[in-house]
Amino acid sequence: MPYYQEVNYSGLSPGAPPLPGGPRPTSTADVHHPLSRTNPLACVAVPADRIDFSAVETLSLQELTQGDTVTTTTDVAPGEGPGGDAARAVSIPAQATTSPAPAASAPGDEPDPRRWLALAVIAVAQLMVVLDGSIVTIALPHAQKALHISTANRQWVMTAYSLAFGSLLLLGGRIADFAGRKRAFVWGLIGFAAASALGGFAPNSGLLFAARALQGLCAAVLAPAALSLITVTFTEEKERARAFGVYGGISGGGAAIGLIAGGLLTEYASWRWCLFVNVPIAVLTAVAAVSVVRESRAEGKPSYDIPGALTVTGGLLALVYGFTRAADSGWGSAATISLLVASVVLLVAFVVIEMRTAAPLLPLRVVLDRTRGGAFGSSLFFGAALLAMFLFMTFYFQNTLGYSALRSGFAFLPFSAGIVFGAGLASQFMPRVGAKIPMIVGSAMAVVGLLLLTQVDLHTGYASHVLPAELLISIGMGLAFVPMSSVSLIGVAPHDAGVASALVNTTQQVGGSLGIALLNTIYATVVANYVKDHGSSPLDQAHAQISGYTTSFVWSAIFMAIALVIVVALVRARKSDVVGTATPVHAG
Repeated sequence: MPYYQEVNYSGLSPGAPPLPGGPRPTSTADVHHPLSRTNPLACVAVPADRIDFSAVETLSLQELTQGDTVTTTTDVAPGEGPGGDAARAVSIPAQATTSPAPAASAPGDEPDPRRWLALAVIAVAQLMVVLDGSIVTIALPHAQKALHISTANRQWVMTAYSLAFGSLLLLGGRIADFAGRKRAFVWGLIGFAAASALGGFAPNSGLLFAARALQGLCAAVLAPAALSLITVTFTEEKERARAFGVYGGISGGGAAIGLIAGGLLTEYASWRWCLFVNVPIAVLTAVAAVSVVRESRAEGKPSYDIPGALTVTGGLLALVYGFTRAADSGWGSAATISLLVASVVLLVAFVVIEMRTAAPLLPLRVVLDRTRGGAFGSSLFFGAALLAMFLFMTFYFQNTLGYSALRSGFAFLPFSAGIVFGAGLASQFMPRVGAKIPMIVGSAMAVVGLLLLTQVDLHTGYASHVLPAELLISIGMGLAFVPMSSVSLIGVAPHDAGVASALVNTTQQVGGSLGIALLNTIYATVVANYVKDHGSSPLDQAHAQISGYTTSFVWSAIFMAIALVIVVALVRARKSDVVGTATPVHAG
């Protein structure tokens, strides 16, 4: 089940003072997209009379060298945006790449005659990735039963993907730009198809986990390549805006479609088809891309921070595995302690590498600013709280309330509506009250919603408990994510803008991986202790599961409360720092 994130690529409103070493901002782009454990995406809302469409080229900004300047200025009169007066906003995909901005086309360049076919191919690929997250979430209880996955290990179906995707997204953007965006796109699709087939045929849990990790790795290359391809394929400003609108609309609707598709495939075919369905889509899309998508790549000498990528990925993997082993062996076991120590060593090594390398994967100056650090820290705990909640709500719907996979998908749909509504409120209120108040209110609403979920039991009604909690959490998320991503770019230098915007995505993915692993371990421990103390009859086991769910929701609420405290204590965003806002447009 996805949730949404806002990413702002300019960081300051039009007319704000120039950033250090860069031009005065001329436009804004506020983006919100669902973050499932697979892949974030959705739509951006940008007023047609406020946006500089040529500035879209900077969306894939990675890390320009110090002193590079990106200057784009285009005046767009009201009504001249895509769709005329009726279309006052455009949707722009939020898959933040972290790569060098494609060079602007020369005035005499002819547009690609197959550009709209290329857009169709790219949009289908992104739809597949977004669908995959929702589909697999709904299918997880059935996969666990079929492959006899233990309670302690079931979280790997989600964390294997999100950990690979989140930790490698920054590197994937660079690879796509320097190796060739079309090449990365095609090979990403082929790899995603192979990983999906491997997962669909998996005879055991280990192979399924490996397949999910491979999917995440391929998505970390595929997603940034897709966005960069649109920026270089569409050279005319208004057409580029329309292309982003189509792309964002298709992608934004994918999460909701995936919930229903996952229910249908699981209920009437098999959970394996939730993975197999990607294979024909990916293969046909790759074949089409070879014919209709032009190759492009960034100029300059490639620079890949491989040591940084390996140490951060290894450190996070050891941390997640340590949490998992604690469920079986206990927190004091040698295996658990060794994994946790190894994770600390690797993550410290990552920080040292980033301090010393000439082209770091993560420039530490981006995260050490107090306000930006507050945004990234709160994003991390948001991910930890919310992705874990989706895991336990899925099992609560299907294993406790007896919902079918299809009914579970429908039960999650109000969440999407709440996020869109909350994002709209945030966009309206931010220019009036600044970014901090919506972040505080949204986080507090999510805390209340999660606490409401702690009251569920064997006979809880959906309308009386679950639905109000979903709406509180989702509206709160929409309220918080919009300003959170805007705050993450306050005062950031232009050559760090791509990294900063991608970090909001990355921290949510990484936080989700860690939160799921830790809370699933807590759940397994609570269930085992309850059965030990009360017995193992079917009724006792049902009550044990409820005890595990509610304890996990308590911890989710604690994580969300920590995010709230971080916002209150660290974020120092003034009203003048707020980017221009727009009424969000739901892309579904």
